[in-house]
Amino acid sequence: MREEKGLLVYEVSEFIQYLNDTLVSIVDPQRIAVEGEVSSFRVWQEKFVYFDLKDETGLLNCFLVLYQLKTPLEDGMRVRVYGLPKIVQKSGKFSITVQRLELVGEGALKRAYELLKQKLAAEGLFAPERKRPLPRFPETIGLIASRESAAYGDFLRILGNRWGGVRVLSAHVQVQGEPAVRQIVGAFRYFNELKSPPEVLVLARGGGSLEDLGAFNSEAAARAIFSSKVPVVVGVGHERDETIADLVADVRASTPSNAAELVVPDRREIASTVKYLTRVIHETLTAEISERASRVDHFVLRLDRALRSQVHRADALYARLTAAAGSWLVRLQERLETSLRLLKNLDPRAQLRRGYAIVFDQKRRVLKDAAVVDEGDSLTVKLHRGSLEVEVLGSKRQGMLPI
Repeated sequence: MREEKGLLVYEVSEFIQYLNDTLVSIVDPQRIAVEGEVSSFRVWQEKFVYFDLKDETGLLNCFLVLYQLKTPLEDGMRVRVYGLPKIVQKSGKFSITVQRLELVGEGALKRAYELLKQKLAAEGLFAPERKRPLPRFPETIGLIASRESAAYGDFLRILGNRWGGVRVLSAHVQVQGEPAVRQIVGAFRYFNELKSPPEVLVLARGGGSLEDLGAFNSEAAARAIFSSKVPVVVGVGHERDETIADLVADVRASTPSNAAELVVPDRREIASTVKYLTRVIHETLTAEISERASRVDHFVLRLDRALRSQVHRADALYARLTAAAGSWLVRLQERLETSLRLLKNLDPRAQLRRGYAIVFDQKRRVLKDAAVVDEGDSLTVKLHRGSLEVEVLGSKRQGMLPI
């Protein structure tokens, strides 16, 4: 820039910079927004987003970085943009560098909802097979809600009425407005990074319009729920409200109060169940014991009959053995007596008593044949009483003595 005769003269680039500085100084993106319809929406190199914002008579070029786009966008949607106006030096075109974007109107919100729903469904975020069961008796619950909301109080009240002794860790978040998504995502990260995380997480808020529920229909919140290592229950508003968060959650509760009913059992129902099961167990055991006792009695009766039969058989066998043994002993005694008589008759001493004698030679051998002795041999004659020493005078070698 230079001054000539009171006139400020700018180079083109200098003047554009001057205008940009002036625009930045007079436009507060926190207080000023531009609303219009999206047209010519496009993404370049998967990094930058360009679109036009128009109404019936005007048009503005808009630019933002892709990661700043928190909601699905397409031509025809009505949006409200917050950002800084800027003149591009190379082209001289006027544009807005968007810092934040909001959908406006029920139609745009519904369309964005459907687009995100289709995208996440195609990625499998709603798949039933990835849904995890809730613990039956959780000891610790993580609650993500606004502590100032009715949903927060309703959840704790129902929880306390149904089941006592549960530890509740709460993360206070805004549930609508610009910071809501960031805070909800941060709460999920916080609970999942704890050394001892809760056994179940509950994301809750009251009902509202589609615009009020924007944070629960955001892609960032949906992915935070999907990535959670801890099972997630989402309880939003009323039964008619269905959000993207509901679809991603492991369990959808119709209301915050219903979320409390789903994460803990009812102590009265448990007590009733325990009482019922106790009765069933008692009746079952009684019936089983009775049946077993009957079976034992039947077995004992059969055993008694079998034993009686065996005893009877043993008695009969004993009688038969006794009779057989008696008969055998009689026969044995008769045989012994016969043998004794035979032995007695064969006893040499008995022969001696009858007058017979036994003759021995000098070698104490019994003589049976006269031919084995010679005249003059000395012999011994054994009698019934005593013995004789004799000398052979002669022998007759043939014939037998008369008996």
